[in-house]
Amino acid sequence: MMVLPARQAPDRHESVQIRVRGRVQGVGFRPTVWRFAQEALLDGDVLNDGEGVLIRVRGPRDDIARLVERLRGEPPPLAAIEAIEVSPFVGWLDKGFRIIASTTGEGRTEISPDAGICAACAAEVLDPFARRYRYPFTNCTHCGPRLTIVKGIPYDRASTTMAPFSFCADCAAEYGDPADRRFHAEPIACHACGPKARLIRFDRRAASYEQHSMLDDVDAAMSLIQKGEIVAIKALGGYQLACDATRADAVDRLRQLKRRERKPFALMARDMEVIREYCVVSPGEEQALRSAAAPIVLLDASGPQHLPESVAPGMSTLGFMLPSTPLHVLLFRRMGRPVVMTSGNLSDEPQVTDDAEAAASLESIAPFALVHDRDIANRVDDSVMRLAAGKIRVLRRARGHAPASIRLPRGFEPSPQILAFGPETKATFCLVKDGRTVLSQHQGDLEDAATLDDYRKNLALFCDLFDHRPDALACDMHPEYVSSKLARQRAHSQGLPLFEVQHHHAHIAACLAENDRPLDAPAVLGIALDGLGLGAAGEIWGGEFMLADYRGFDRLGTLKPVMMPGGAQASREPWRNLYAHLMAEMSWTQLAMNFSELDVFQSLAGKPRATLDAMIKGGVNSAPASSCGRLFDAVAAALGICFERQAYEGEAAMRLEAIVCPKAMAEEGEELAYPLTIPNLKGSALPYIEPLAMWNALLGDLVLHTPAGVMAARFHKGLAKTLAAMTLKLSRRDNEQGPGFDTVVLSGGCFQNRILLEETLRRLEQMDFKVLTHAEVPAGDGGVALGQAVVAAAHSMVAGKVRSEGGSPCASVFQDGS
Repeated sequence: MMVLPARQAPDRHESVQIRVRGRVQGVGFRPTVWRFAQEALLDGDVLNDGEGVLIRVRGPRDDIARLVERLRGEPPPLAAIEAIEVSPFVGWLDKGFRIIASTTGEGRTEISPDAGICAACAAEVLDPFARRYRYPFTNCTHCGPRLTIVKGIPYDRASTTMAPFSFCADCAAEYGDPADRRFHAEPIACHACGPKARLIRFDRRAASYEQHSMLDDVDAAMSLIQKGEIVAIKALGGYQLACDATRADAVDRLRQLKRRERKPFALMARDMEVIREYCVVSPGEEQALRSAAAPIVLLDASGPQHLPESVAPGMSTLGFMLPSTPLHVLLFRRMGRPVVMTSGNLSDEPQVTDDAEAAASLESIAPFALVHDRDIANRVDDSVMRLAAGKIRVLRRARGHAPASIRLPRGFEPSPQILAFGPETKATFCLVKDGRTVLSQHQGDLEDAATLDDYRKNLALFCDLFDHRPDALACDMHPEYVSSKLARQRAHSQGLPLFEVQHHHAHIAACLAENDRPLDAPAVLGIALDGLGLGAAGEIWGGEFMLADYRGFDRLGTLKPVMMPGGAQASREPWRNLYAHLMAEMSWTQLAMNFSELDVFQSLAGKPRATLDAMIKGGVNSAPASSCGRLFDAVAAALGICFERQAYEGEAAMRLEAIVCPKAMAEEGEELAYPLTIPNLKGSALPYIEPLAMWNALLGDLVLHTPAGVMAARFHKGLAKTLAAMTLKLSRRDNEQGPGFDTVVLSGGCFQNRILLEETLRRLEQMDFKVLTHAEVPAGDGGVALGQAVVAAAHSMVAGKVRSEGGSPCASVFQDGS
């Protein structure tokens, strides 16, 4: 709330200090303040410092109040104000209002995410009469690079990779003019003084092209793509590899050279008209595509035109984005077809950012490269989003979103500084400071050495940018996660308490935090469905029902634990999960008696069943897992999808979702949904979801030659129906002694499946449950670090170092760092 000194006289001028916190540097905030103050004839100054923006102003009380209200209501497009604090100022202020130089100080402000090109800059680079016509690094305070070029704070040019480029007279004039939209826009430059784009050959031979028909090197690069070449492009947060998406030969060649067997490629198109040739686009999806984040948006591939199957094998969606930088805008000027725009790397390696590394690693894929001489300070992948249940939801949080902060819910105000190290795959880390969290961009798989190096570098950078000195650490409780090992090492070396957070509890806590659930709100039922996570007693979990709050959880239900013969190999080879699931329900003799004529039976008969039986019986390299992800794998394998092997994580489940028949989902009655029952585990009061009846129905449908799309629909519908039934059972609404929750949280990677999310959400809301889901933070492992951070914050405020909460009705497992 704004508090101003009491007015002494009707015309008395007063002096106040206005502190603005949030994402307010590098977004045109100071010139906005300057313009508002000039219009109000106020005296004073404005500056950037380590806490945000500081305004010192003198004038009539009512005019100052109007200034504050205008800042709240009319901030620059990329600004995100967290707080405006007004206090008396004692000191001399000169006549007039001016912008003064930044000061150093503790880092409490936000670094803005990179922003896609704004409409004004896009028009400028295409205007033959503009000074920056066809300049591929045009930007202003409303768009352009931020995190990808920043090295430190305050966010000034000297702290970015633009430091080597000195302003020409024209750019210096724009930079110094508060009335110009480029005032103190740190990355600005032009043809005369800024970075240059060049078309080169990675083999160091001279690049040759038809100069008479090309405008410049950027134009020439697209001509090569149109002729079927693969071209490497140095983009905002890393190198990209591009080819004509309509040419199957080019796409197939890129797959072979990149060693990316089946994982879908991302696409870029010049405009919405091109995208609509291949996809149906809703207003919400179009808004996401055009947003400053400029993400990849997954769209239903049902337009009048079709791309080669090899662009997204087995998928019913295509991941499109619009040109996000002036370089891309210029590149696509003459291109009316979609272009594959995938990360510049070999499969499973991090995106290349260094020029020398790009030449060495991408030469075998792309003979030509469109490069420039501005360094990439920080690797940032493209964000990925999808429309589901009426909301655009982040699947991968990176460019355009990170490192925007998320304010902690009510009750967390006294939280100490926390550093959460996140999971091992889809890794992110998270900082807690000053009542907010900063979730890093997507990092990748930490088992890859180069990704781990990048993770360490970014961890150090974020701690420096935000002047973060953790009072406590948090990690996953899995002892072999690389991120957890790093956390333990740091806890030991620095004497810091370490909170080890159960994986699925972190999923639920992340969703609570994203939805601003207060610290002391009643516990919710969290449904966490994913691949694998270590359980509280060392088991493998992946389909859990938890009565949970930030401080802990009580496991109320689960999916049926089924052996994973071969351990990690079972995650890659779906047939193993199929065999294990079937043998958990019936004997091989029973299977043969009823279903021996099926192709899937013949395929399993040819596998080394005796070896698998021995592994399952003896528990050798085979542990039980209540994993929903592995259940999806098994069902997919039964339908002939990825039976032998998944080419990438989640392929079987994604392709199973892709074949679902919409008509069957919409029109088939509830009685045809595959049935799953809810008994109790043997010797336990813990209820579980039993799929025996589902398997009998599915195998029966195979005998009847039911279309695979109909079977996939019946599985999704049956699982969602059973999740709702389990929720109702656990709520015990007919029993006053029951938990009595009224709110359900849906989290975990399986809820990135649009059909499962929408079906489950609809059923729960029909039962009058309030349902919390993810939108700004991924439901998958990309959100786990946030959950770890808030769980650790909740515990650290209560008891400092927490060793164990055993016996609590909401008990989580932690371990002291010493």
